[in-house]
Amino acid sequence: MAIDLRQLRALVAVVDEGTFTDAAIALGTSQASVSRAVAALEVTLGTRVLKRTTRHVATTAVGARVLEHARQALDAVAALERVAAHTDAELRVGYAWSALGEHTAPVQRRWAAAHPGRELVFVGSNTPTAGLAEGLADVAVLRRPLADPRFVVREVGSEERYAVLPSTDPLARRRSVTLADFVGRTLGVDPRTGTTGEHLWPAGAAPRAYREVHGVEDLLNHVVADQAVGMTSAATTRQHQRPGVVYRRVRDAPPVTVALAWWREDPPADVDSVVSAVREAYATS
Repeated sequence: MAIDLRQLRALVAVVDEGTFTDAAIALGTSQASVSRAVAALEVTLGTRVLKRTTRHVATTAVGARVLEHARQALDAVAALERVAAHTDAELRVGYAWSALGEHTAPVQRRWAAAHPGRELVFVGSNTPTAGLAEGLADVAVLRRPLADPRFVVREVGSEERYAVLPSTDPLARRRSVTLADFVGRTLGVDPRTGTTGEHLWPAGAAPRAYREVHGVEDLLNHVVADQAVGMTSAATTRQHQRPGVVYRRVRDAPPVTVALAWWREDPPADVDSVVSAVREAYATS
């Protein structure tokens, strides 16, 4: 029996998401399907690649090495698919969470006027590279550091941070809040694509607990249910209005750096024009 891509994707998803259930959600399939794929991979390899408990999944020593090669194989396949799917009729811009916020439509309109016949298309992908490594995008909008030599990263602007609160929260009555207002609360964080974490608070003055979320919609669901509060960049406040949720500026939080990234070995045509257009939009806002 040969190894297939479905098995490799299942392994990577389980490790990245932390559980078989979350891996199934990320892959858009069933938990049973993910379990069968990983089991088939282990049978083919003749060794265990994952250690399973009721609450935790981790790679075995062999599994860690298999995982590294699996990622490389999937990246190579994504590159092939990207080349095959490439068309001069559009330039795909990947993003996690919120595209360019208020700048999204203006940048697209200016781009259309300057590049007739070549659309700037935004594609949502809640992955660390916003769809680049997955072959879904030619350029990606990033709001957290990407230390990967395969990609070129260029800073294009910055955005203020905003608290994400239930409309019934006492803080919702204020015009702005501070980092100290999060102390003692449960904060929703996305460890893969989010911009919020413990690094924002000094030792001894931090949120009471952290609840892991997966993407903006998951965060908003937790906020509406009063299970957590959140913090996000200004772009989210423009792209994701939701009844029962309010956004309030965090006036003493450091801004979020916005960058564009693309494959170093395969820079898309007109990428410099994209960088210039986005930088101009942020500079004039």
